[in-house]
Amino acid sequence: MRLIFITLLALIIATAVGLGATWMTATHGTDVGTLTIGAWTARPKTGTADVDPYSRATIARSGELPVGTGDGIAFSATTDDRKRPLDGRCDVIVSGLTPAARFWTLTLYDDKGHLVPNSLQRYGFTSQEIIRGADGAFEIRVASRSRAGNWLPTGGIERYALMLRLYDTPVGVATRTQRDAPMPSIATVGCP
Repeated sequence: MRLIFITLLALIIATAVGLGATWMTATHGTDVGTLTIGAWTARPKTGTADVDPYSRATIARSGELPVGTGDGIAFSATTDDRKRPLDGRCDVIVSGLTPAARFWTLTLYDDKGHLVPNSLQRYGFTSQEIIRGADGAFEIRVASRSRAGNWLPTGGIERYALMLRLYDTPVGVATRTQRDAPMPSIATVGCP
């Protein structure tokens, strides 16, 4: 009787640990095949047949349609370059250059992966509509209140994520450093 009880207890514990680990990786992701440059993170194999099972589960759970490897790559950021969480009540500046790409988009999402509602109905910028300096660099101010130039409204939400999608770009699986792909910097400059 004792052997049966110990066996059942071990099976219950193993099931709980297995389901818990699966839930954690499906909801929070994993670092398998992750490319990190500054505050930006991408999973270059997500849009390929070589995607790891954890990323596949995350995609199935979220319903996300990943960018295919031949089409481009998607980088996300939830912190600034100093590892502070992106806060919609603060002013954040995304500035610099992007890696070579035919086209790119920068979009603002809430922590559930939805577009952030705002009165202007501006949810992001594209490479074709951004105001740039003479050297090709840009500066986007992500803030709750109106700002001059490239302004992306946060609606004052507490946490958000930025998604930078590069289309028709050489950035991918072989990319490893900032030198290979110069990513824009993210800096929190003002916080009430």
